Amino acid sequence: MLETKVAGAAAFAKFMTVLQAVADAPEPPTAALLARSCGYPRPTVYRIVAALAEQGMVAESGGVYRLGTRLMSLASRAWSQFDLRAALAPELQTLRDATGETVHLAVPAGTEMIYIDKLESPGPVRMVSRVGSSVALHSSAVGKAYLAALDEPARERLLRGLPLDARMPGTVTSLPALRAVLAEAVARGYAMDNEENEAGIVCYGVALCDAAGRPVAGVSVSTLLFRRRDDPQTAYIEPLLRLRDAAAAKLAVLPVSSGGV
Repeated sequence: MLETKVAGAAAFAKFMTVLQAVADAPEPPTAALLARSCGYPRPTVYRIVAALAEQGMVAESGGVYRLGTRLMSLASRAWSQFDLRAALAPELQTLRDATGETVHLAVPAGTEMIYIDKLESPGPVRMVSRVGSSVALHSSAVGKAYLAALDEPARERLLRGLPLDARMPGTVTSLPALRAVLAEAVARGYAMDNEENEAGIVCYGVALCDAAGRPVAGVSVSTLLFRRRDDPQTAYIEPLLRLRDAAAAKLAVLPVSSGGV
């Protein structure tokens, strides 16, 4: 039997090997570390990661590489049967109905969070976010909740590589200020986006943790500033905390990963 080879398969295999090495690394690797782990010459690895970065499959920050948001966005299209999303569907529905506002479920991907589910508010005004889109860790409620739930060494490693872009006038753009915000989120059990990501939108978020206490996702309630309730604690935060507690038992047995960091 004649053996056939697909043109370009060898080159593609090298790209996949490097991409897998980025995903498997315990900490974001440098190109030199990737060269050693993959067994390829360093110039080859530099060309590969440059091409992957150009296509959004990896992201470079401070000389190290993480999985890119385009890769996570593509993966999100296959998440309709994702265990986490399916398992939490009843709790997310209950949260949306209790608050009357838009609910997002997001997972970490490098320096961002990717939405893997969205339940729209029944109100007449809809938000432009969609499944597969991303928000920055430092300016979103789900992102800050995720950061606050990390252990301190993991949080500091991630903070050092964050591009603290000023998305809105109120966005936190310095590490000392962000650390203070995260300390407050730890103390109160939830995080907040007060028009830091988009004008006129306020969000409250909590982290969802696995059996080992590692954050694997975030859930937020997003409301428009003009219709925000007078008592956010009762209207949004308490339902969020109930979801977090109800989800704990399910997350303890789901094969989910803390991914992205």
